[in-house]
Amino acid sequence: MTIVKEYRITNNCTVDEYRIAQLYAVAKMSMNETGGGEGVEVLKNEPYDNEMGKGQYTYKIYHLGSRLPAILRPLIPKDMLILHEEAWNGYPHCKTVVTNPYMKENMRVVTETMHLPDRGETANALKLSPELMAQRQVEYIDVADSSAISKKAYKEGEDPSIYKSEKTGRGPLDKDGWEKECDPVMTCYKVVTAEFKWWGITSTAEPLIQSNMKNVFTMFHRQLFCDTDEWFGMTIEDL
Repeated sequence: MTIVKEYRITNNCTVDEYRIAQLYAVAKMSMNETGGGEGVEVLKNEPYDNEMGKGQYTYKIYHLGSRLPAILRPLIPKDMLILHEEAWNGYPHCKTVVTNPYMKENMRVVTETMHLPDRGETANALKLSPELMAQRQVEYIDVADSSAISKKAYKEGEDPSIYKSEKTGRGPLDKDGWEKECDPVMTCYKVVTAEFKWWGITSTAEPLIQSNMKNVFTMFHRQLFCDTDEWFGMTIEDL
């Protein structure tokens, strides 16, 4: 059975602020991880207006081979080291689909996100079907909980439990249950459907994908909060 997980991440900002913060953090993380674009092709970046609504559509290809040691590259099929990503950003609703040309229909990771001005209590933020609701597992991500990440990944400058914003006065998020008290507040609801059909490793691969996605969401939102003084007050035009 395909694993369907809904991650709920509460943030100490407004929904409108998060839109700016998210774009800023994505740009910053992309620069840090790809060396300014190495290994990433942006094939399309254009507005869309269809049955999904209106927003910005992007189509990217990630060449993972550039991150492998040279000695390993000849041993793995070239197409297996390529990921295609299609994204529809119609904020506050967003959808991303990641596929692999080598595995074709056997590999697909879909992430749908809804951003709401609440504290993570909305039962079905993405209006999932009864079938998906029956499969869905809900996990709450506490961005201030450093025990949720590895010691190797920990950075003091990206620790919400000790960071305090000079511009806004927000933070540190050092109290148990801070999500229930912080103001302003909003929550990202992210539903991830992971499919990886490969004989012998499906039962291992799909949970691993979900674990990696949870880690990405955690690290991303820790950095996002600790960059508050960098993105606060910016506009779309500034970005």
